[in-house]
Parts: sequence; structure tokens; C-alpha cells
Amino acid sequence: MNAFANLPFATSRPLTLGVELELQLVSPRDYDLTRAATDLLSSLHHDGRCGDVKLEITESMIEVNTHPRQDVTAIATDLEGLRGLLVEHCRRNNVAICGGGTHAFHRWPERRICPGERFAFLNERYGYLSKQFTVFGQHIHIGVTSGDDAIWLTHALNMYVPHFVVLSASSPFVDGADTAFDSARLNAVSAFPLSGQAPDVRDWAAFLEHMAVLQACGVAESIKDLYWDVRPKPEYGTVEVRVCDTPLTVDRATELAAFAQSLARWLLRERPPIDPPLQGLVARYNKFQACRFGFNAELADPLARCKRPIAKALAGLLDSLMEDARDLDCHRQIEALRRQVESRQSDAGLLRGLARSVGSLNELTRVATEHFAQPSRYHRHD
Repeated sequence: MNAFANLPFATSRPLTLGVELELQLVSPRDYDLTRAATDLLSSLHHDGRCGDVKLEITESMIEVNTHPRQDVTAIATDLEGLRGLLVEHCRRNNVAICGGGTHAFHRWPERRICPGERFAFLNERYGYLSKQFTVFGQHIHIGVTSGDDAIWLTHALNMYVPHFVVLSASSPFVDGADTAFDSARLNAVSAFPLSGQAPDVRDWAAFLEHMAVLQACGVAESIKDLYWDVRPKPEYGTVEVRVCDTPLTVDRATELAAFAQSLARWLLRERPPIDPPLQGLVARYNKFQACRFGFNAELADPLARCKRPIAKALAGLLDSLMEDARDLDCHRQIEALRRQVESRQSDAGLLRGLARSVGSLNELTRVATEHFAQPSRYHRHD
């Protein structure tokens, strides 16, 4: 049976935002990852406050979700509420919590898969990759009005995957070593067979036919099986950007949401020409450059047939987005990202600097928990 024959695309207000954050649960004794997700969720459930917090694939992770919101300030308020809730309940359960795209020194064989049919299926299918997938990302949902717009925006946003990677990079350490990458997290994601750039499908009908082929061949049963950098989410009526590392603070998460919303508005308003097959020639290279070199990356431009420094491209892009950001009332967040680009200071660079100053990765992780505990300056004060 073809489950995708008439899959509807839900109605969504244009540019509605939603944010998901995957967060690290660590022991306050040595700041290694700890098996606490199920107990933490039970504690939240006992208080009747677990609706926006859920399990992820291993017991050392938790995921939080904002509500669909029309403006970034509301996203900031949701994230601030979730941050405060988790810090409070983690303290009660003798657990600490932090951001960052990877844990600096944990050993993946020690991870335990969370209970649940979906997690068991992933563990059975992907073997050790499922435990190595204890990495932490921020996903951003952007509302669109139709499936055809979702496909167009997916392709359009794919050109900016490196920009999202550079602005969010926070995973320089893996297995106790400096990887020389700003975002090593995406190397773990790339190991999955259905990762990378979305294929060149022209509209929603073509996407459904593509999914029907994958289903018939036993490759994918649902859209959840797709680990694309950007993918449509028909049940929400959104396009989902999936390449960001989880930042160290909810403020940076809010700024990335503002970037996604402003960029989507600009793209849908301007409708610049896109060429998915041509983009596909350089997509893996450009993402590698962003992951490896951060603000020092150079991007291949297949239209101009040259390379361009990403820091210069980001500065120009953020300038172009400022009008849309003002209309969306998120110009403060875009200004903060402009300052980040000017200083070339990523969370990855901050973590490297902290590692040098504090002398151990255990202490580095302790400091990261303090960063996450900082209240947001963007949320709405009631």
C-alpha cells in the first residue's frame, strides 16, 4: 500500500516558527554524560509539566520543543520557560544540563537506548550508529502555505546550509580530543544513508512519488526516516532546518530562529533563481568546509564558478535580511549575529578557549552547564 499517495500538507500560517533543542544530561560529579532522561521525564510528568519535553534516542539526551509561534520573542519566552524548568528539575534529580553539539569526552558504548518502539527500531537498523548518534542539534521549523512552497523553500534553504552550520557550530571535541572541526556533530549525522541534501524534486506531487519509491523499495517508511539537512514536515505544515548544533545558550538558539525566519521571508519574497542539481554538485563540499573551518570556510559558487569566503557572504546576507528582520521584529537577534560574524567568535571557538583556560574537559563541561543556566535577555517579561 502506498502511504504517500495522497499525503496532505497541513495548512500553516506563513513564517510560523518552532524550535526543537536536544540537550545533554551530565553528572554533577564528573560532568560525563549520565543515564537520566527517563527519570527526569517522570519527574516532570509528576508535576504535570512534561508536555514540551520528550525522550531522545539515548538516556543521556532530552529534547525540548517550543509551541508554534509567529514571532521570535514568543520563541524566546518558550525557550526561557523550558530552560528554567529543566534547570530546576535537573537540580532536584542531581543532574546537570547543557548545550553544545557533542559531549566532549563521553564513550559511546556506555550509552543506553531509551525505551520505545521507534528507538528500538533505530537501534536494530543502525547498530552502533544509534549510540554514536548521541549528538545534539537544534531544529527550526518554518511555516509555509502549501506543499509546493515547502519543496521550493527546501531547495532554496539548501544553499544556506553552510551559513547555518557556521553560525551554530559548537562541537569541536569528540572522544576527549579536539577534532579540528568547528562542527564535528554533523559527521555523525552523515553516516546515515538518508542524510544530506534533499533530492531534486520539482513540487509536492513529485516529492510524494519519490517517497512512494523509497517505501516500495523498503528504504523509508515515513518522512521521519529522512535525515536530510532541510526537509518538509507535512503534518506541521513546515520546512525543517536540521543542521544546527545545539548552542550553549537559549539566546543563541533564539538568534538562529530569527535568522531562519528572516531568511525564509526574504527568499519567499524575492524568489531568487535556484538550481538544485547545480547546488548538489558542491553541497557536500560546502558543508564540509563550514563544519571543518567555521568562519574561515570558503564556499564553492557553481553559478559564478569561483570560491567565496563564508564570513564575507554571511555579512552581506545579514545586511540583506535586515529589512525583513525589522518587519518581523527580530532585528536585535540579527544584529547579534552580525556582531558574531564580525568577531568570528563561534561557540566552538568559545569552547576551545575555555578548554585552554580551565585545563580539563570535565571542567569545560561544568562551565557549559553554567552557560545554559543563564536566563535569556530576549524573552517577554510579564
